[in-house]
Amino acid sequence: MEYLKEIAWLIGGPQGSGVDSSASTFAKTLASGGYHIFGGREYHSNIKGEHSYYQIRASDKPVRSSVNEVHILATFEEETLHIHQKYVLPNGAILFDPTISKPESIHRKDVTLVPLPYMDLIKKVAAEFGKEKDANKLAVMKNVLSVAASLALLEYPFEQIAKTVESFFIAKKPKLAQMNVRGAEMAYNYVRENFAKTEFPWRLKPIPVPAGEKRIFLNGTQAAAMGKILAGCRFQTYYPITPASDESEFLESHPEYGCVVVQCEDEISSVCMAVGAALTGVRASTATSGPGFCLMVEGMGWSGINEVPVVIFNYQRAGPSTGLPTRFEQGDLKFAMSSGHGDFPRIIMAPGDMDEYFFDAIDAFNYAERYQVPVIVLNDKNLANSTKTISMFDYSNATIDRGVLLTDAEVTKLAKGNGKPAKGENGNFKRFHFEENGISARPVLGQENGVFWNTGDEHDEYGHITEDPDIRIKMMDKRMHKLEVASKEIPSDKKVMTFGPKDADVTVVTWGSTKGAILDAMEDLEKEGIKVRLLQVRIIHPFPMEEVVNELKNAKIKVGCEMNFQGQLIAIIREFTGIAMDANIFKYTGRPMKKDEVRDALRDIVKKHSKKVVLTHGA
Repeated sequence: MEYLKEIAWLIGGPQGSGVDSSASTFAKTLASGGYHIFGGREYHSNIKGEHSYYQIRASDKPVRSSVNEVHILATFEEETLHIHQKYVLPNGAILFDPTISKPESIHRKDVTLVPLPYMDLIKKVAAEFGKEKDANKLAVMKNVLSVAASLALLEYPFEQIAKTVESFFIAKKPKLAQMNVRGAEMAYNYVRENFAKTEFPWRLKPIPVPAGEKRIFLNGTQAAAMGKILAGCRFQTYYPITPASDESEFLESHPEYGCVVVQCEDEISSVCMAVGAALTGVRASTATSGPGFCLMVEGMGWSGINEVPVVIFNYQRAGPSTGLPTRFEQGDLKFAMSSGHGDFPRIIMAPGDMDEYFFDAIDAFNYAERYQVPVIVLNDKNLANSTKTISMFDYSNATIDRGVLLTDAEVTKLAKGNGKPAKGENGNFKRFHFEENGISARPVLGQENGVFWNTGDEHDEYGHITEDPDIRIKMMDKRMHKLEVASKEIPSDKKVMTFGPKDADVTVVTWGSTKGAILDAMEDLEKEGIKVRLLQVRIIHPFPMEEVVNELKNAKIKVGCEMNFQGQLIAIIREFTGIAMDANIFKYTGRPMKKDEVRDALRDIVKKHSKKVVLTHGA
């Protein structure tokens, strides 16, 4: 008998059958037992009926990605068996409903089969609680039974399971809590009594959490929303779209933090309302996905020409058009860099893990206000919908930088000529005063002596429309120069991050959430004697030229790794630096990169000199 240090568990079923709640129960049970968790959620773009699944990976050390192969597959419907049984490891286990699936339909002779009589157990629970007539309505309890049966096979203590199951219901539905705990107990005991002598080789036991360490369990949208709250975001707009809506709904569920959330009629009004709020001095943002972001570009251009600090979170999904609405892709980078007609400055950030989702939200507002530009944060569906245990955020060193936002007294002082900009003609304020660094002092709407004009047209220092060619040149230079200033002022570790030895056999270049799978793959390859270095580009615009060139100029083998067809980041790197990759790893199935397929691809590049590897794994 072997105690596992890491386990991968997968549950699948029809959309709307409670697969997510099962995975949450399994994950939180192991998290409470000291394990680090990474959960990957995949689902169709319909409301109910189609196949969805959720993989939980638990380990005694931090994990950052999903894997293809699982130790245990749990389900109560036929499609999951058909799709996923091939991914069960030899000596693994498959839990299934014998009234729906027959053992002969499972074409695996090297795994333990656990037929679980779901409805029989549920009927027994219903009888104990006097709910015989409601037995069919209680069929949703299959999810809890799947979790308990899986953990029974691993001989994991039932007390841990009971605490987690109870916690889901006890506050609002104490009777359901009792019934679900009892159902879990019956399933647990059934497996222990009928499969106690099984050849299933693995066991799992709780492990101690280091003294003083505090962990939280959350998904990417929650991490981003929490970062926005700490940053002082007080106005958020959105139009419902997968997967971005979860962030706004989380903010809506916590009104105690003072963020007003408005569901708008479309994405055009969403960005325009956020820009309007920012003009009043409120830290404002909007959250959307690719199709919605496309609609926002005119409003973003308006904020660009008027130097309004607005933050846009774009949770990328697979395109084009509606594409794969609930799947993952890193396909919006080039569009984000050039979205909107004409030239105007913007900053583009690409966080790669839960901590960066949180802290980059704070930085996004700081950059927006410091440089008075729109800031686009390219999140993605992968981390947005993935769950993970992480150490509690340490935000003791987090700062708020509001740039040259003026108080009432400062506006009055400047307006009277006791500094720049002077009062000027007709008592108007030089909102767009020409400054050497391109960043003008910023009053907000309604401040006394702070009257200025906003227009979508080119304008002078007061905001009045002009087509004067000399002023046009000066205004364009003023606005665009802010990118040079930002590039110099933003610390290097905010722009790029590196992992692994400098003398690596291969250097991988990536951005966004592919970071996790690459880091996990690097650990496996190190054991094989293959040294890998990772260059993660965190701020893509303004492009971190010096940092990228310094990292890549001496790399032995340069590999681009992205979740899109074109290799958008590596094309941008070549455009700015002239440096081309030696090989590339792409994936565009809509399913995230897994640790094992990235590992295998890098091994092929190093040992077989492969030039292009297209990853295809994922149901």
